[in-house]
Amino acid sequence: MQPVAVIADPHYHDVNHRPGVGRGEGVALRTLADTVESTRVFNESFAALPALLDDIVARGIRLVAVLGDLTDDGQAATMRAAVALLDRYRERHGLRFFATPGNHDLYAIHGRHQSKRFLDPDGGHTLVTSDPAAAKGASRGRVVTPEMYCGGYEAALTAMAGLGFFRRPEHLHWESPFGRDDALAARSFAIRSPDGSTVRRMIDASYLVEPVPGLWLLSIDANVFEPRDGAADPAAEASYVDSTDAGWNAVVRLKPFLLDWMADVAARARAGGRRLLAFSHYPCLDLLGPAHADEVALFGETGLVRRAPTAATAGAVAATGIGVHFSGHLHVNETALWRGGGRGLVNGGLVNVAVPSTVAFPPGYKIVAFEDGALDVRTVLLDRAPGHDLAFAAYRAELARTGGGHASLAAAESLGAFLGRHLAALAADRYLPREWPGEMAARARCLCLGELARVAGAADVTPLPFLTLVEDWYRLRKGRELALAVIPGDRLGRYRALAAAFAARRWPEGGTEAWVAGFLRMLVSYMDGAPSGDFRVDLGTGEVTARGGHACPEGGAVVFTG
Repeated sequence: MQPVAVIADPHYHDVNHRPGVGRGEGVALRTLADTVESTRVFNESFAALPALLDDIVARGIRLVAVLGDLTDDGQAATMRAAVALLDRYRERHGLRFFATPGNHDLYAIHGRHQSKRFLDPDGGHTLVTSDPAAAKGASRGRVVTPEMYCGGYEAALTAMAGLGFFRRPEHLHWESPFGRDDALAARSFAIRSPDGSTVRRMIDASYLVEPVPGLWLLSIDANVFEPRDGAADPAAEASYVDSTDAGWNAVVRLKPFLLDWMADVAARARAGGRRLLAFSHYPCLDLLGPAHADEVALFGETGLVRRAPTAATAGAVAATGIGVHFSGHLHVNETALWRGGGRGLVNGGLVNVAVPSTVAFPPGYKIVAFEDGALDVRTVLLDRAPGHDLAFAAYRAELARTGGGHASLAAAESLGAFLGRHLAALAADRYLPREWPGEMAARARCLCLGELARVAGAADVTPLPFLTLVEDWYRLRKGRELALAVIPGDRLGRYRALAAAFAARRWPEGGTEAWVAGFLRMLVSYMDGAPSGDFRVDLGTGEVTARGGHACPEGGAVVFTG
């Protein structure tokens, strides 16, 4: 059976079209200041997505699943450019794309405004927005244009019509949760506000397609736009709570018809001998797994904690029998396993494969193939993307004007190096001040590993800054096995030894040493655990085994991550 390339969160941005102004080389470069504030990069997506697609073509793969956030932020001009790029690869290379919408591709019924700052040749910037009320702020000027507007369901799905959302002659089978009619008018449902006072008709974009004999692709629209109590204006962004944080927790609560349909699809796939590949934008299992308790104890309610599916949600999705689910949204390389009350994937088991993005560390995608009763998953690291440096000259002009930091980003020799440095900047400038306790954030900037080793009675006397360990901690958190390839082996060995030394002693509860012990315990959990790079999922038992024979840990109704 044909393999499938599974890509997530390309967040494509056309750097050569400034909405409301026109086309020109580099006229729509986003600022470096905005880039280092964001968990994803912007301008580099213009080179990364074609490089990813070229790699897919070179491997002879023709089926591509896109797990949402195809576009930067759903802007009309960006959507046109992204779809046109995919159309070129379909026409020239025969690629067939099947997408699910992400939270950055559309918004509710009528859409929402978007505003972005674009660099000018001298390093200054201009605000380009769809919102007439948006203030230009520190920008030297403002351009208002509808090309920046992010559409709602009808506008976005019409633009992405060729990505599986509607029936095509070459499809062997196509259906939605509502039947065989692919008209958007036939694919809506009622959604209520918490107190029931506000009811809206919302489109659901889910579909099932058979692109080649014996393979079913199940695209699940896990976006939920819940009306707020008393929200009278259906066109206002503030009238809804979107599912950026809620994800599958909101699906289980507000779109239960999807679970019934998924169960029916899974049963029909088994009965008919079809191989089922299910995907949505959001993870349906907690990707923190065993590290969840430490995450809460050390950092409180972080983004990963807020976005974690509950045990009830995991159980509800597992009960549908889909077995294996692929997700994006969090820009991480990860595998999570849920063991239900029974044994095997058809008896309450579920595997969630989180696919990395190409606009955050580590840049990559998955190749999936059904072989001998198993699902074979390989991870491709996309280190190089020709043109990754297209914005570097503009970044240098911006830095010369503002005196800002992070100049090393504008000298990265590859996409992978750029994203690695970007993550290091996030660790120092975003995660430390926003998520860490103030005292620990301050100490992280001045401690070295040798000092920590002395506290724990270990032998390490290296002056390696603790901040380097912090950067590597985030690399491992996001990349798992992919990060092991870019962190020097001697550093990994020091981290293990330090973690073991802290784990061997009892520390006063609530003290700095106990905090460091928990932090290091999380690091080890990121280094070990379930395989997340190249592995196989037994479609009967649900066992996840790495190429080297490392099996996923066993347990009861618990999520395990690697």
